[in-house]
Amino acid sequence: MRTSKMNQSRSYLRFRLSYRLEHWLLVFSFTVLALTGLVQKFAQNDISIFLIGVMGGIQQVRVIHRIAATMLMLESVYHIGSIGYNLIVRRAHWDMMPRPHDLVNGINLVLYNLGLRAQRPQQGRYTAEEKVEYLSLVWGTALMIITGFMLWNPIATTSVLPGQAIPMAKAAHGGEALLAVLAVLVWHFYHVHIRSFNTSMFTGYLSEEEMEEEHPLELERIREGQTEQPMSGRVRRRRVFLTAYGILALVMLGGIYVFVSFEKTAIETVQPAATQVPRLAHVNDDGARGLMTAADDPGPLLSWDTGVGQLFAEKCTLCHGGTVPLAGLDLRNYDDALLSDTESPAIVPYNPLASGIIIQQNSVHPVQLTELEFAGVYSWIERGAPQQEESQAQ
Repeated sequence: MRTSKMNQSRSYLRFRLSYRLEHWLLVFSFTVLALTGLVQKFAQNDISIFLIGVMGGIQQVRVIHRIAATMLMLESVYHIGSIGYNLIVRRAHWDMMPRPHDLVNGINLVLYNLGLRAQRPQQGRYTAEEKVEYLSLVWGTALMIITGFMLWNPIATTSVLPGQAIPMAKAAHGGEALLAVLAVLVWHFYHVHIRSFNTSMFTGYLSEEEMEEEHPLELERIREGQTEQPMSGRVRRRRVFLTAYGILALVMLGGIYVFVSFEKTAIETVQPAATQVPRLAHVNDDGARGLMTAADDPGPLLSWDTGVGQLFAEKCTLCHGGTVPLAGLDLRNYDDALLSDTESPAIVPYNPLASGIIIQQNSVHPVQLTELEFAGVYSWIERGAPQQEESQAQ
């Protein structure tokens, strides 16, 4: 009887303190990312509107989201080093990676849960379902970092990729985020908090009964004394690894710095100009169009060669230029500006109201022309959008 009580009270180390700290940092960053990300994805929902207000407004939500994203990236750098140290220095087995027998264990586990198998499959340190969850985390984190960079730095992204890459990244980022939240709530919470409350991430230990239930092969290995043994050459391996990882970590940290400091395009909210409304043309009684603006003089914008092209070069070609111009609109030269591959024409000679450039200036466009510039471009299009002045053309 005394032996039985001793066995029941015995516990085994499951996770070292460093593992537990890493886990809780991940929990914190993931929770903040989920909270600040989902309220942006479903921004019109009443709950989202309330939470955005509580957090100080949408721009503050974006800042908090990016701080948590930076924390996740830093944790990823640490995790890579932790894995490398265990594999290279300690020569530990990479137990978290799936093997062929995990497929069999996974199938048997499904059969057991359906009542078609009498016993749970015998599994080691990490079960098949834990390995699937880990790989999902790795894949999801990589996808979120890549798409997050694209959304955080849209101008840099569209300088090498088509403009359609941004909405694609937004869809992938939001979809993966929703999938991750549901996986944690439905899958992870059930396995570690509902089916049986697993305290190993709090205490670091599992009881003998829990080990026999969840990780019998690991328990058998411990009982047989198959624990990690000191190996020759560890000091040298540690020195080599720390040097190599130190260099790699500096490169990754430099990449994170570029990631977070390259652009502020997706953080700052562009406020509409106070003189923006109304800016469209009105129609006079005789059918002629006139601008609702105090700037009646179109200035020097008489043709593309005498002002218009230079104006676009200064204000527009950062996005609408380069190898892959944003939205297919290239404003670097006259022919491309009129023939750009856009859904609606950017410049329609003699019809400024149908020209995308004029239409976009009456929306919340990130670059706003001054009243004088707007009047000049409007007048230039209304006169047929000439490339040269009449005197030059003759």
